[in-house]
Amino acid sequence: MLLIISISILVIGCTSCGNKADEQEMKVSVIQTESQSSPKIILLVIDSLMNEPLKKAIQEKKAPALAFFLKHGQYSKNLVSSYPTMSVTIDSSLITGAYPDQSKIPGLVWFDNNEKQINTYGNGMFEIMKLGVSRFADNIMHQYNNVDLSPNVRSIHEDLYNMKKDSASINAFIYRGNYHHTLKVPKLITKVSNLPEEYETLGPKILSLGAFIRQNTKNNHIVNRIGLNDAFAVQELKYLLEKNILPEFTILYISENDFTVHRKGPDTTKGIEKLDKHLQEVLNIFPKWEDALDNNIWVIIGDSNQSSVNERKKEALIDLQENLSKYRILKLGKPVSKEDEIVITANERMAYIYKINESVSVKNIAGKLQTDPRIAWIAWKEKEMIHVISGDHKGSFIFKPGGTYKDIYNQAWTIKGNTSILDLSLKDKNIHYEDYPDGLARLYGAMQSQEGEFIVVDAKPGFEFIGESSPEHSGGGAHGSMHKEDSLVPIIVTGTNKSIDQLRIVDLKKWILDFWN
Repeated sequence: MLLIISISILVIGCTSCGNKADEQEMKVSVIQTESQSSPKIILLVIDSLMNEPLKKAIQEKKAPALAFFLKHGQYSKNLVSSYPTMSVTIDSSLITGAYPDQSKIPGLVWFDNNEKQINTYGNGMFEIMKLGVSRFADNIMHQYNNVDLSPNVRSIHEDLYNMKKDSASINAFIYRGNYHHTLKVPKLITKVSNLPEEYETLGPKILSLGAFIRQNTKNNHIVNRIGLNDAFAVQELKYLLEKNILPEFTILYISENDFTVHRKGPDTTKGIEKLDKHLQEVLNIFPKWEDALDNNIWVIIGDSNQSSVNERKKEALIDLQENLSKYRILKLGKPVSKEDEIVITANERMAYIYKINESVSVKNIAGKLQTDPRIAWIAWKEKEMIHVISGDHKGSFIFKPGGTYKDIYNQAWTIKGNTSILDLSLKDKNIHYEDYPDGLARLYGAMQSQEGEFIVVDAKPGFEFIGESSPEHSGGGAHGSMHKEDSLVPIIVTGTNKSIDQLRIVDLKKWILDFWN
């Protein structure tokens, strides 16, 4: 049982460049030539990679591999993440090119209004234990890709298949494709759970997911976190490169930096130093590091930022059960009863709160939470309109898609009310985002991600939501919110001068596919 508990925690969830990281932003070193064949694209997703610690590690000469890629490529620190800024939702946006209103992956933990149950993809040991380890594992092994991810969106692997291009996924949890694969559950787990020995799933032509499926049968990094670790992932990539079987597109997920930042806070470089050693292993298989750039386009991104959480727990942690104690709250792992009134699902620095009883008013819940000065804003939907209020601002802000106002992403909106609530500025019918980049589309995506009546609450920097058994990160780092401190991540691109017109994770799929169009 202890092995399963450890799995639960982990699944879910050179040369120095000196001080030139900002100066190099979006400058390019062109590697491709007209005579070369179609390039291979390698997308490295580094969990919680952030601009400031990245620059610090490079300046202190502790990240030579990342410094090498930065020296030879384009750089920006302003790639906009998805919302909530939790890995599963971000991964869904990355691989489908859609926000949660289309992908239907609302967050790390959420309430399924149809099934009347809380779903989790892994949000701390205690929460998983109460909701059920076997159900959690089934969500990850089967439900996530084969049921929950909407059939109305296509993954990048599915699009590449239709273009007659091959692809690979290494340790990425969203991987839906057109090829049948068998995931084998380690015997140690099946003996202490009710999980089957095998799961059938659909993925890209090449699929690696820790101990469940691997390409390199000699890859022995499968004990630590059942292979869902950086050493395993890098060995799989090395195997594809050394065997010369790298497909046109490969996505590789590097996860362990996230755990380090949660513990030590956003300023730490320890996780970057460790993952950089793994990247050096990859570069070292080439005669010269520069050879890695020949006909290979390397794209390195963070998935979300993390912001500091105050050390003093009483101040830092927004206890939603305490704030909403007047309501009957559904207990974790318990079936919904007619007496239950609301459901709380905390995703670190944001949360969903669901109305499950007709006697409850969503507006009253929002009004109660509006009095907590640690909460930035509260949102809910009424028909096609999204309503947002804040304890720091008078009135309300209301919006919906379509209308006469345009933002920098050429998205049209109808808006009215106090725009200061979401820190918007207007000039000649043009919307400018400040603290909440792409805030309207990202909030709309979360509000339309699921059925039922619910509210979204977003914390100010320094604070984190907790529910019945939520993990907490006081004195460390956390993400989840729509604030720019959680939402802006770095991106490094080598091997092409092809510009990225819109620096959002949700736009990367199209940018990648355009290489073969």
